[in-house]
Amino acid sequence: MIRRLLNPRLLSRHLREAWWWLLDYVYAATGQTHAFLSRARPTDFRSGTKAPIVIIPGVYESWQFMRPLIEILHGHGHPVHVVAKLGRNRRSLADAAATVAAYLERENLNGVVIVAHSKGGLIGKLLMTTDDPGRRVSGMTAISAPFGGSRYARYWVVPSIRAFAPANVALHDLGLDHRVNDRITSIYGVFDPHVPEGSELVGARNIQLRVGGHFRILGDPAAVRAVLDAVTDAAESAV
Repeated sequence: MIRRLLNPRLLSRHLREAWWWLLDYVYAATGQTHAFLSRARPTDFRSGTKAPIVIIPGVYESWQFMRPLIEILHGHGHPVHVVAKLGRNRRSLADAAATVAAYLERENLNGVVIVAHSKGGLIGKLLMTTDDPGRRVSGMTAISAPFGGSRYARYWVVPSIRAFAPANVALHDLGLDHRVNDRITSIYGVFDPHVPEGSELVGARNIQLRVGGHFRILGDPAAVRAVLDAVTDAAESAV
């Protein structure tokens, strides 16, 4: 055991992952602070001539947490919509998917590309599977989504986190449904401290980047480029 722990290669990997973990929490803390102080409004990013984008953040994240990516997408000509009614995204997957579906209906949005982070990817997939009979959504780009759940979730007593346990019935059933997987791009890093199972999704376009972290991948230049490319592909496939 001691020899294994002192293995230089293994020790180097553990140190690198610990460093990524630290950077991840620094990014998350900074992002949450900026989100709290943000004066941006949901209507600030709705102009644009390209495919409409709907943002779905992760659990305990307001839409402002994804504002840096929102600004980039808007700067590339996309009208970007946020569903403020989601709040900090603590609702069940079914309730959250229904809330987003109602927003699409109310705003009469079509040819939508969802850009989601973490739990948002699960909400987006459930929406595409069960709450989008008119197929308003053409595709989704999910970043660090726990499609297979997270083994750590079972240690939490908070229902909004325990819902990510692999044994959760709703999550398990969603994982077995592959009908919309071919319209999803899943982007994730080589190390995710919150989703050790990874974010690979069967039948989807899976893109693994040489970056570590669950949150800071949102600001990684390679991830941003991958999101922009995936959004363009999804929009073109809907034409």
